[in-house]
Amino acid sequence: MCDRLFLAVLSILLLLPAHASDLERIRVDSNQQGFVTETSGKPFVPWGFNYDHDDDGKLIEDYWESDWPRVEEDFREMKELGANVVRVHLQFNRFIESPTQTNENSFRILKDLLDLAERVGLYLNLTGLGCYHKQDTPKWYDAMTEGERWAAQGFFWREVAKVGSKSPAMFCYDLMNEPIVPGKKREDRDWLGPEFAGKYFVQFITLDIGERKREEVAREWIKTLKKEIRKEDPKTLVTVGLVPWSLKGSGMSSGFYPDRIVDLLDFLCIHAYPKSDDPGEVMERLEGFQVGKPVVIEETFPLHCSIEEFESFMESTRGVAAGWIGFYWGEKPEVYREREGFAADATLQWLEFFEKNGPTFKSPFQGGP
Repeated sequence: MCDRLFLAVLSILLLLPAHASDLERIRVDSNQQGFVTETSGKPFVPWGFNYDHDDDGKLIEDYWESDWPRVEEDFREMKELGANVVRVHLQFNRFIESPTQTNENSFRILKDLLDLAERVGLYLNLTGLGCYHKQDTPKWYDAMTEGERWAAQGFFWREVAKVGSKSPAMFCYDLMNEPIVPGKKREDRDWLGPEFAGKYFVQFITLDIGERKREEVAREWIKTLKKEIRKEDPKTLVTVGLVPWSLKGSGMSSGFYPDRIVDLLDFLCIHAYPKSDDPGEVMERLEGFQVGKPVVIEETFPLHCSIEEFESFMESTRGVAAGWIGFYWGEKPEVYREREGFAADATLQWLEFFEKNGPTFKSPFQGGP
């Protein structure tokens, strides 16, 4: 009787998801070149996906309450494809209802998302302050002064950090996707960059720098938001997702010069899309981000090149980049095999590359050809 009871209990335990303690928190290694797990000190190489929207363009907050099983399925699929990290883009308006009021339901679901990540065995890069759907941006938020807007953004991050601090599945907080300090004064309430594929991924952190230097504004903004995060979470890594043209003296620039902000961040992130007509450009910019801390290619995809050129680019970044994050839009590779057109072909080629090369890229680089 006891033996049968023991076997029954054991069988149930084997079916349960992995416990949260199976994930160790991630920190930067002592050489400031990569990442390791906090307790065991094992190398950790981020290899994963941007889970920024689904195949129809819907943001995660559009369906994570009404169709939670779909989110669970997507996370398991990303894990099966070989991912160890997922970048989730949180929209400001879904979490903050006023300068002093949060949307409690969204924060409850965010906790559920972190719990799901723990069970599946994935780390999360939480990228915040999104205003990807311009029409959904609160009017009161756009009407704010720079100082008021920064305070609201700090409020957002403090509340997110309250939730994130409790989970070992947190890889990092990314303060904003592709922030820009404008070189000249912008129109009132004109906080967003140009539209791309129906969304607004670029955002300005001020409308007028006045007599300040652009890098000074970038530094103060980072300090302001990071201070709010550290009130609730003293450990989780903090970064910013930068456009590749962030280097000073390279023509158009974001104002977030890597060498001027690196001391405020735990690691740097670059968004890198290689081009057929200028294959060396992205590598030059990636090398320009080498200023003393790990650099993660936080976005990449064969958008402007062939898959062969993309594979060559990716291989050339080994030993330079400390991690790579591409894209997953809620569909398995076999779905794209049944579709026609550039988007389907490029996505299929990317997913096949990701799955095939994961073991290599997740292994610490040992040098050599």
